[in-house]
Amino acid sequence: MVVKFSDLKSKEIIHILNGDRVGFISDFEIDFETGKVLSVTVPGSYKALGLLGKEPDKIIKWESIKKIGDDLIIIE
Repeated sequence: MVVKFSDLKSKEIIHILNGDRVGFISDFEIDFETGKVLSVTVPGSYKALGLLGKEPDKIIKWESIKKIGDDLIIIE
């Protein structure tokens, strides 16, 4: 399967066990020697409209991605 980064950025990530909406992909970590994607980054949400800072970014290991659908990415 070939997927463009721009296509993945538009898919919402959902946690399969609790149904939480995790967010949208902002970045990838790629091993240039093997060409494999190691993880994806989802930016943390802002607290109190950004006045109280921001939560840390979420790093999701590629192995945690269980399904990439038309509209969603399912993680475990």
